[in-house]
Amino acid sequence: MPANWKRIDKESSQPSAPTKVSAEPTFPKASDDMSRLETFVPQMPHRDLEDIILSPQVMARIEGALNRIRFHDKLYDDWNLKKIDPSGRRVAINFFGPPGTGKTFCAEAIAKHLGKQIISVNYAEIESKYVGETPKNITAAFQKAQETDSVIFFDEADSILGKRLTSVTQSADHGVNVSRSVMLLQLDKFDGVVIFASNLPENYDGAFVRRILAHIQFELPDDDCLIRLWQTLLPAEVPRKAEVTAEWLAKLSIGLAGGDILNVVKLAASRAVSRPPETCIVCREDIQSAVAQVRAGKERVGISSRINSPPAIKETVVSPDDLSPEIQARYAEATKISSL
Repeated sequence: MPANWKRIDKESSQPSAPTKVSAEPTFPKASDDMSRLETFVPQMPHRDLEDIILSPQVMARIEGALNRIRFHDKLYDDWNLKKIDPSGRRVAINFFGPPGTGKTFCAEAIAKHLGKQIISVNYAEIESKYVGETPKNITAAFQKAQETDSVIFFDEADSILGKRLTSVTQSADHGVNVSRSVMLLQLDKFDGVVIFASNLPENYDGAFVRRILAHIQFELPDDDCLIRLWQTLLPAEVPRKAEVTAEWLAKLSIGLAGGDILNVVKLAASRAVSRPPETCIVCREDIQSAVAQVRAGKERVGISSRINSPPAIKETVVSPDDLSPEIQARYAEATKISSL
C-alpha cells in the first residue's frame, strides 16, 4: 500500500447523513398548562363598597353596572333581553381616571359585594418574550377565573387592550395582534365578571370598547370626598394638634387623589414621630411639608395625570403664591380656621 494511504472499509465508505440544523431558535421549554394556571391565584377580597370614598355620581354608575348582575334573571327572562344578548352572563366594566383615585380598591370591593374571589392580573404576568406564550397566559387567566368563579381584574389594561397594529413589519408586531385577538375571543367566551382599570383609556382598541358594558370615570375627589378621605386615612390614634382638622386638610389637599393623601399621612407622621416626646405630635407644618413633597413628586417625576390640579409647590412649606387665585382663596380660608 502506498505511503500515506489509508484503508477505508466498505461500510465506512458510505456517506454519512448530514446533520439537521434547525433554523428556528431554541427556547426554554414552556410551562405546562397546570403550572401556567397556578400563576393566577384567586384572593379573598377584604374591602367593602361602603369603604370606598367616591362621589355620588361615580357610585351611581357603579350601582347601575351592578344592577345588571343583581337583576339578571328579571332582565333576561322576564324582560327578554336574551333575545338581543343570548348568552348574557359576561359583565365587563372599565374604570379609568388618574392614579390613586380608587380603581383597584373598587374592583376588590365589587368582588366582595358579589361574594366572589378576585384574580388580579397585570401586564407583566401575561406578557412573554417568547412567541406564542402571551396568548396562552391570557387564556389561562380566563380559564382559572372561570373554574373558580372569580372576578378577573386586569390592571394597566391599556397594555392589554391596546389598538391592534395595522402595519405589521416584524414577528413581534404579529405577536401583538395575535394576543389582542385571543383577548377578544376569551372575553367573548367568558361567563363572569371582568373589570379593567387604566390611566390611559384613549389607547383602547375600539373592538374592546364595544364589548365593555360600563365605562366609569374616576375623578379627583371634590371637597366633600376630601373631608371623608382625611377622616378615614388619618387614624384617630395619630396625635395631632387641634388645628389639624379634616376641613383644613381638605382645603390644603385640593387636587390630590386618595393615594396621594395616604402618602401625605405617612410622610407627616414619619416627620413628627422622631421628635422629643413633648413635640411628638403632627402639626400643620408636618402636613404642609408632606403635601408639598407629594405635589412636587407628581409634577416632576414621571408623567402627571392630574386634572385641574394646583402647580407644584417649590418650597418646603406651601406658599399661597404658588397656587391659582381660586385655590389661593381656599388656602387663605383654611389658614384662618384655627383662629376661629
